[in-house]
Amino acid sequence: MITLEFVNVLMGLMMAGIAIVNLRDRTYKKRYNNAAFWGLYAVTFLAGSYLPNVVNGLLVIAMVSIVAVGKLGAAPPEQATRAEREVSAARWGNRLFIPALTIPAVALLGTFTLKGFSVNGVPLVDPKQVTLISLGLATVAALIVGVIMLRPPPSAPMIEARRLMDAVSWAAVLPQMLAALGAMFALAGVGPIVAGILERWIPLDTTFAVVATYTIGMALFTSIMGNAFAAFPVMTAAIGLPLIVHRFGGNVVTMAAVGMLSGFCGTLVTPMAANFNIVPAALLELPDQNAVIKVQIPTALMLLAANTAIMYLFVFR
Repeated sequence: MITLEFVNVLMGLMMAGIAIVNLRDRTYKKRYNNAAFWGLYAVTFLAGSYLPNVVNGLLVIAMVSIVAVGKLGAAPPEQATRAEREVSAARWGNRLFIPALTIPAVALLGTFTLKGFSVNGVPLVDPKQVTLISLGLATVAALIVGVIMLRPPPSAPMIEARRLMDAVSWAAVLPQMLAALGAMFALAGVGPIVAGILERWIPLDTTFAVVATYTIGMALFTSIMGNAFAAFPVMTAAIGLPLIVHRFGGNVVTMAAVGMLSGFCGTLVTPMAANFNIVPAALLELPDQNAVIKVQIPTALMLLAANTAIMYLFVFR
């Protein structure tokens, strides 16, 4: 059976390849720092499931130390010139979108079809992780399609992966780390504490008040923590499960789905979500590093209002 370890191995191999490319680049001043950072990250994917928690924690501390003390180097320049890229773009036109569109197409197909496949009565993929596994398969399929179409040198995919990850830098690790932080908060019992504070100041005796508190709280906690996955266990333990589901009889699936979407509204407006908001501004060389956030604020507010209305209308049906 294909489990989530399949995705971990794919990620680990990619990070290991990025570390090796950095290490082999003798013209790169920060090659040892970058190689060590991505190499340690590769270990967390390849061996993290088998290592004791304390060892994984030490690996994370080592990664943080590299960033804090030695710093990471900037991305190397692109190998192709602007003129070469323009010629390639003119040649391929809109067909350049085929590899990118392969990812959602294969991921969607796998999500809906792989659940039903089994070998000798054993599911082909882990039913609980079918979406993530399908996404991993889709990424491999897109890579194969891109290589067949464009016929780049064999080393090009890994070299470009190295350039992109070096450009994103440490922000690439934020989602995973912040999600782990949310789980730690849940284990520490932060949810009930938040619930007590909210009930002291907000009258949570109506369905609308509870729903609005949950959706707005998800957005606020996400903006503080930088990741909806970190905010979700806290707000769900504080408001979602005890009030929406247990006290007022709401549907847990609707609550969870719309609650996550509400959290993503907070992602749009916070610099803490650096990989979404700060890195794009840096890659596009925008003069204002908060330019992406400023443009997204109206959309975030409208989406939050819509999510609140949707949950209120459908969660109790």
